[in-house]
Amino acid sequence: MKKIGSPIQENETYLKRDDYQKELLRKLEALRNKIKLGGGQKAIEKHKAKGKLTARERIARLIDDEKSFFELGLFSAHGMYEEYGGAPSSGTIYGIGKINGKNHVIVANDATVKAGAWFPITAKKNLRAQEIAIENKLPIIYLVDSAGVFLPLQDEIFPDKEHFGRIFRNNAVISSMGIPQIAAIMGPCVAGGAYLPIMSDEALIVEGEGSVFLAGAHLVKAAIGEVIDNESLGGAKVQSNISGVTDYIMKNDEECLDQIRSLTGKFGDRATAGFNREKSKPPIYSPKEIYGLLPEDTIKPYDMYEVIARIVDESSIDEYKAGYGKTVITCYARIDGWAVGIIANQRSVVKTEMHEMQVGGVIYSDSADKAARFIMNCNQRKIPLVFLQDVTGFMVGSRAEQGGIIKDGAKMVNAVANSVVPKITIIVGNSFGAGNYAMCGKAYDPRFIFAYPNAKIAVMGSSQASSVLLDIKLKQVEKEGKRFSDDDRKKLLDEIIKSYEEKNNPMYAAARLWIDEIIDPALTRDYISICIEVANNNPDMPKFNPGVIQT
Repeated sequence: MKKIGSPIQENETYLKRDDYQKELLRKLEALRNKIKLGGGQKAIEKHKAKGKLTARERIARLIDDEKSFFELGLFSAHGMYEEYGGAPSSGTIYGIGKINGKNHVIVANDATVKAGAWFPITAKKNLRAQEIAIENKLPIIYLVDSAGVFLPLQDEIFPDKEHFGRIFRNNAVISSMGIPQIAAIMGPCVAGGAYLPIMSDEALIVEGEGSVFLAGAHLVKAAIGEVIDNESLGGAKVQSNISGVTDYIMKNDEECLDQIRSLTGKFGDRATAGFNREKSKPPIYSPKEIYGLLPEDTIKPYDMYEVIARIVDESSIDEYKAGYGKTVITCYARIDGWAVGIIANQRSVVKTEMHEMQVGGVIYSDSADKAARFIMNCNQRKIPLVFLQDVTGFMVGSRAEQGGIIKDGAKMVNAVANSVVPKITIIVGNSFGAGNYAMCGKAYDPRFIFAYPNAKIAVMGSSQASSVLLDIKLKQVEKEGKRFSDDDRKKLLDEIIKSYEEKNNPMYAAARLWIDEIIDPALTRDYISICIEVANNNPDMPKFNPGVIQT
């Protein structure tokens, strides 16, 4: 093991960077608190007037410790569906929380947002929750309170493979895997949505508030002429005592949640993956110093070793091929006691014997080759992988092409794709082009993927992309026989840059669930530790087969 990092020099550059990152976090926290209000204070008051707990209150009562709830997807749907009044957090809350000392996935409809109706991104969010339960073999609890599909957007949520029906298919698959599912019907549960709780292993229903049926009273009257009220049609007593659809009648939310705790408290212990862990030791340097290390402009260089030194235990690493392929750092370390393999892009400008100068954030042939071999080592030894992304792509140009960059890049992508140990990805800065893939972007099945508040995710950087887009636009205009003045060109360029940058920021990605959450850089250790603890719950890892990796 070697110590890395150095004491911070609180100079003007450090203080500016520190203040910039903290300001991003202040804005993020303000937005987070607003989103947590769901449909707003009036909607919350109306909901509570029925004697019901809010979705967040339900989760807080269900779990052992409110502070330990590992919420994901909070920013989903942000800036989307504005023509319908918006859908804060897509009307659903989900995350991982301990119940009786064991991790569970918990999904709760927020009935203060459009009566808990399902938007397209709501379905995607629920599918992500189920995916986490499947990948990590975690029991899943559904707290159901939903009016069903948001009808104006039914075509975007109903018929396709990754739409609403996939959730019920997953219910069946999860149960077949021996993963417990418990559903609590704490409000309306209508039409196709009725299958979610009833395809769970056990279902509880709250008397007077919970109801479950394929068609509500209005639709029944329209369809067959029968006049009946919802309680008589599918209320707690009907579905528990007559139809036998539900298993427990509960007086209120509180009793229902206590009953779930009682049921889950009797689950037996399961085997673990056996990932190596020792006693946790803090880094030598404060994780909060990461704020002052990251530049305001993600194009500017910084030393990734200094960031790693504030994440790993005792600021110590075993570096693999330290002098080779220096634009990618590969090392073994411990994070909160867990053994990990780290693959990180080096953003500072470095020199090697192979290249006169390497630009930070670019993956070269030697870097890709090194990373592929390191990934194979970690799979052989059952060591979880942590990717710290700040990548602008693979090296281009005649020298790179003649050196076989495509072959070496494919080698790295192949290793990432076939890796079977848990992969945790954190986008520290840039995540551009094929570099996103090679460094385990969302398409490569990381168990969890997060981004720092200053991250950027796009095919290429805004300056390069805007130049290409401007050139295309100008050629279109020229074909029409028109000409742009310098002022027109500048105005058009500014518009292109603004539009592009709106779509490459982490909030845009989080809204669409391309990432699981935007995180505080100072909490990186905590997030990685929780992720490995969760992943350790699944002992069934397939054998690693790297496929065809050319040497």
